[in-house]
Amino acid sequence: MSRSATPSRVTLGTLAGVVGFLAFVEFTSGVIQGYYTPMLTDIARHLGVHDADVNWLEGTQLMLSALVVPAFAKLGDMIGHKRMLVVSTAITAAASLVLPFTDSFGVFLAAWAIQGFYVVWLPLEIALIWSRSRRMDGRATITARAAGFLVAALETGAIVGALVGGMLIDSLPLWIVLLVPALLTVACFFVILFGVKESPEPTGGRLDTVGLVLISIALIAFTGGLSLLRLNGPADPFAWVVTAIGVLLVVPFALWELRHDDPLIDVRMFRSPALGPVFLTAGLFGVSVLGAQAPLSTFARTDPETYGYGLGTSGFQTSLIIGVYLIAMIVGALLYPLIARLTAPRLTLIGAATLVGIGFLLFLPLHDTYTQVVVNMVVVGLGSGALVAALPAAAASAAPHSQTGVATGLTNSVKTVGGAIASCVFGIALLHGATGAAAEGTAGSFSGYLTVWIVCGATALAAAVLLCFVPKTAFSDRASHADTDAAGTVVR
Repeated sequence: MSRSATPSRVTLGTLAGVVGFLAFVEFTSGVIQGYYTPMLTDIARHLGVHDADVNWLEGTQLMLSALVVPAFAKLGDMIGHKRMLVVSTAITAAASLVLPFTDSFGVFLAAWAIQGFYVVWLPLEIALIWSRSRRMDGRATITARAAGFLVAALETGAIVGALVGGMLIDSLPLWIVLLVPALLTVACFFVILFGVKESPEPTGGRLDTVGLVLISIALIAFTGGLSLLRLNGPADPFAWVVTAIGVLLVVPFALWELRHDDPLIDVRMFRSPALGPVFLTAGLFGVSVLGAQAPLSTFARTDPETYGYGLGTSGFQTSLIIGVYLIAMIVGALLYPLIARLTAPRLTLIGAATLVGIGFLLFLPLHDTYTQVVVNMVVVGLGSGALVAALPAAAASAAPHSQTGVATGLTNSVKTVGGAIASCVFGIALLHGATGAAAEGTAGSFSGYLTVWIVCGATALAAAVLLCFVPKTAFSDRASHADTDAAGTVVR
């Protein structure tokens, strides 16, 4: 369907109910992501470990998320997106229920990593909505609007989670505080089980276990190598070897997938003129949305009287910056479908990526005052919210029928890889070049912060340029509800 044939006003219609239930799921996801941050020091004391060991929690969860998304996305296409939502939520709930009742760091770390199964929720939800709306007019617009609501619920949950977690940890025992998100996830399980209908016409088939093993080994080696680089520095040859092995292992995986009748990931999608730039955009976007948040927080906390840069904010003032950023993301996510309908999805994606780039480059001249940083983060947040909502919806609308869940999941996986690379690079940059008080203390170097802002701005603008090469009709409804194959042709 051409853009001109798309209805001028599109509503969720019969999907409003299911989007409401899924919004609760994403609210829960947001709570999980924001709730624990204020109590990480309390968790470290409870487990008897150093504060630095808390970084292993994030690292293991990111690694597991990169592994589970391809498998669960493909299984969602094969046997039903709701079914895999139920399974992933049950696993997340079980892991969450372990956290309050253990004082073993090893057990806590394993449960924390397994809790990361929630990362598959949003890709599966977008794929389910796309599948359920197959006979509705304005399918792409409906999916984009639903994605905006889901991302708004996600960011709202993150804000509420951070605020509630911060309040409860000051007044209740840790085990009770940790029990709250676990019970919320259990409720989430029953909401999906009884409130969400299954996506129609699953593709069936058998899971490509060889492909899954190959890509899992590649991802473990790659992310593990990056972790070693960050811990040991760029002078460690072993870390470089492990990282290179991870990259090289992608080659046999791709060759296997090209020969497989029903691949885990149809690698031809990366050559699609519509999907290829979306995946690259997701990776470049991951640099800022996943890699830059910790440096921004530490820059705000750095005392300018001691180090000559930073804002010297308190914890509460820093949380306000993060809160404003998340609110801007909500606004960006909700505005995306409206602006996309008034212009075009491709142009809106380009504009969102450009906003992210401009916001980070504004840090170069404007970083000396609290107001300047807040304004910069609002600009970044508006673009980031739109991209978080738009990328999986854009992937769903451009993907082959049998790879809808896989395509939406790939936006998440590639974004995670981009964030992992950025986290490694930024960690090294902040340690390098520290002089004077910075070298003696724990603050990152100012040249490192400049590197963070330049890289985030440049990668976002590069994503905007890449999206200029996407076909003008991309991410719109397909003619006669036909499915588009990975090469961009129409198959019936």
